[in-house]
Formats: sequence, structure tokens, C-alpha cells
Amino acid sequence: MRVAIPHDLGREEVRKRLRERSHEIADHIPGGMAQVATDWTGEDTMQINVSAMGQDLSGKVNVEDTELVFEIALPLALSFVEPIISSAVRQQGQKMLEAPSQD
Repeated sequence: MRVAIPHDLGREEVRKRLRERSHEIADHIPGGMAQVATDWTGEDTMQINVSAMGQDLSGKVNVEDTELVFEIALPLALSFVEPIISSAVRQQGQKMLEAPSQD
């Protein structure tokens, strides 16, 4: 599954926001029981592994000039919910790109 989120922030700003907010990914997964691990394997590539509800998902996030691209391998058992997962990734990915609140 590939989900591209357009941005006009520049690569450096996108990397900064992802690094600052990647710990929030688990908060966006329904059920509150997800384990999320991230690892930057290159300047513009973040590996992501999610374990939730007995399923393990792995993928990567690529920072490009005008897009943030999520590539996630869905197990066959979850292929029927791909549109729901794709929509959630798009929505939460956009939230991660938003400027942090100034509380």
C-alpha cells in the first residue's frame, strides 16, 4: 500500500517534524494497544514497524521534495481494510506535518 501526502515544507522541515513527532504514531492507532518502532535508515527514509491486534505491519516513510510517502506491506488478512488504513495513514500523516501547537 502506498500513501502519498503532499507538502510544501521542504525536506529538512519534514524530517524535523517527523523526528519530533514519530513517538505519537501509536496514539493514532485505535484500541490503544499498538507497539510502534521507528528507525531512520537514511537521511530521508524512516522504517516503521507496528504491532497491533495480533498483526504486524512494516513499511517505510520516504521524505521527498513535495510528498511524504508511506509504503506499508499489508498482510493478506488485512487487505480488505486497505481503504480504511490508507485513509487513516493519510489523515494522521497530515497531522504529523502540521506545525506544533504553541502552548
